[in-house]
Amino acid sequence: MESSQVSGVYSELSGLPAPLSAHVREEQLPELRVYTVTAEWSQSDLVRGSRLRYSQQWTVIADVNDQKSIRAVLPPGSCAPVSGELLSRCSPVQGLRAVVRETSGHQLLEIWDCNGLRKCLNLTALNKHGRVYDDAQFGCLSWSECENKLLYVAERSKNTSSERCDGESACGKDRSVYCEDWGEALTNKSSPVICVLNLYSGTVTELQGVPSDVSPGQALWAPGGQSVFFVGWYHEPFRLGLKFCSNRRSGLFKLDLDGHCECLSGDNLSVSCPRLSPDGSTLIYLQGRVFGPHNQCQSLQQLDLKVRKTSTLLDVVNRPQTGECAGVYESLTSCCWSADSRRVVFSSACRNWKDLFMVDRRTRKVSSLSDSLSDVSRVYGSWKLLTVQRDMMIVCCSSPNTPPTLRVGFLPSAGEAVSWRTLQPPVMTFDFHWTILDVTPAPEEENTCYSGLDFGAVLVKPSHPLHEASLPLVVFIHGGPHSQFPAEWNCTTAGLVKLGFAVLMVNYRGSTGFGQDSILSLIGQIGSQDVKDVQRAVLTALQGDLTLDPKRLAVIGGSHGGFLSCHLVGQYPEFYRACAARNPVINAATLLGTSDIVDWRYTSVGLQYSYDQIPTAEALGLMLEKSPITHAAQIKAPVLLMLGGRDRRVSPHQGLELYKALKSRSSPVRLLWFAEDGHSLSRVDTQADCFLNTVLWLYQHL
Repeated sequence: MESSQVSGVYSELSGLPAPLSAHVREEQLPELRVYTVTAEWSQSDLVRGSRLRYSQQWTVIADVNDQKSIRAVLPPGSCAPVSGELLSRCSPVQGLRAVVRETSGHQLLEIWDCNGLRKCLNLTALNKHGRVYDDAQFGCLSWSECENKLLYVAERSKNTSSERCDGESACGKDRSVYCEDWGEALTNKSSPVICVLNLYSGTVTELQGVPSDVSPGQALWAPGGQSVFFVGWYHEPFRLGLKFCSNRRSGLFKLDLDGHCECLSGDNLSVSCPRLSPDGSTLIYLQGRVFGPHNQCQSLQQLDLKVRKTSTLLDVVNRPQTGECAGVYESLTSCCWSADSRRVVFSSACRNWKDLFMVDRRTRKVSSLSDSLSDVSRVYGSWKLLTVQRDMMIVCCSSPNTPPTLRVGFLPSAGEAVSWRTLQPPVMTFDFHWTILDVTPAPEEENTCYSGLDFGAVLVKPSHPLHEASLPLVVFIHGGPHSQFPAEWNCTTAGLVKLGFAVLMVNYRGSTGFGQDSILSLIGQIGSQDVKDVQRAVLTALQGDLTLDPKRLAVIGGSHGGFLSCHLVGQYPEFYRACAARNPVINAATLLGTSDIVDWRYTSVGLQYSYDQIPTAEALGLMLEKSPITHAAQIKAPVLLMLGGRDRRVSPHQGLELYKALKSRSSPVRLLWFAEDGHSLSRVDTQADCFLNTVLWLYQHL
């Protein structure tokens, strides 16, 4: 296998675009309703070594009399590059477009209308605050009802946050004082503030009254425009990593413009994603537990703003019934309400799928909105909601052999199915065969506290193998551990299959989409239950598919997936012939003091966590006992390690620890060090390098 061939395949697949967001604008004509759908896409460019973003528009024509019927979808316009945009939001009435843009080291806030650029402010030059937050955790851009004010979140200005001595400028002695931030992928984001831009006067004001022990984010205007809602994360006694962690103590707050602030949610809870109904009567949000699993099933709460009463719209699902919604595991889209404020639409993990659901506030009934086909005949394994506006839903659909495609449909009446239309078909489809495996643990592998749980996997392979009757099998394990491999487009999987491998993506017990009990079952069982689940899935696949070669097996994964990969080659040294691990946890005991989510290091091994925790010999011993390093001496398979030098979630010294243990025993090991990358190894050039080296490593050893 030549490097050029592998790089060519990766270049083709990684360059396929994926939609990021969508917006709908409606125009009423005498006999027609005309909708303009604008979608923003992301596309990797290996030449630049960066991700490009562009927008594209479609015109959808619907009948005035038939509210759910799409008469025609006109061909899209040309793609328009989007350069430097960090945040954007269209106003609902005038159709103004607000953009926060990065250019030449400055952050600009632009207002666009049908005649071009209406207003531009240099936020950096104004020096009222630090950088604007554009991340998914804190970031927001919200129009007021009068559409003359904008709400956003930025880092507090150093001029106002520094300690001062006797009224003078910041003391020299404080220049090197350590400043906490919110961890992996949120470096240098420490003290957010809520800002209001007045478009008439061009002035920026920092809202006062946010509690001093709270970091605000996800802000939006309350009805009337005299107050705002926001999520506040408690940062005392110190900050814990926030990315991929829905279990951080936080509250839903209401802040009046005069500085009065009150908490609207309960104590010691985790909340996120506040979304106001179109009629302004109800605020919904997600709510979960503090600590415990870093990501878990959450409840959907609704707050009646008139009577100030909160009730549960959709509760945590402990054990989903067959064919029913398995609960909410993902963030809500910014626009998720029906036009009549009675229904909420969301997409979430559901066993080995990602599905689209609607919950009716009056009946609390949850309905599936994706194509009502059996698991065997489903075309798309993943339905991801981008937006619902004026009852028009824009969704991204994909499957392991079908790259992302954009589809459109109207919210249905009770008992009806959605009539879906394709806006943008995939650039190409691939001749892969994929199937869902339902896996049952052996009796001796049952969890006595959570018995009767099953799990699953997605098997993808070439429909027509090029050279051999039997296929080498790559076992691909997701990280988290509380995440999921849905039956969706995955560039790594597609590349491996195109190059002649079969790929098994395993959703072991503890993955999202199988209910809260499944997630809780893994606590205290890492390194054993999850390892056995992956091995059971592999045996199930081999027994059910004779085209798979049991003598040519490899295992790959990142983070907790890397942890399991290294466990598998250590616990089953004669079974696997190669391993490739990205930023793996190798020794949970030595990771304790270096990870931004120290709480998970205790929780994962079954111990309670508190901020004032002092490590004990017993706790460290338990962490070591559950770590792959204890099986390092048994590893025979060649190991490829890929580490991010700036990883704050799993220190790269974890991988180095295994590297040295294997080198000392003359075991074949290769280490790639990406000095500028973090935990996700998400840089475009890094991902290309990792894929190339992984494929060549597998070819060499399989």
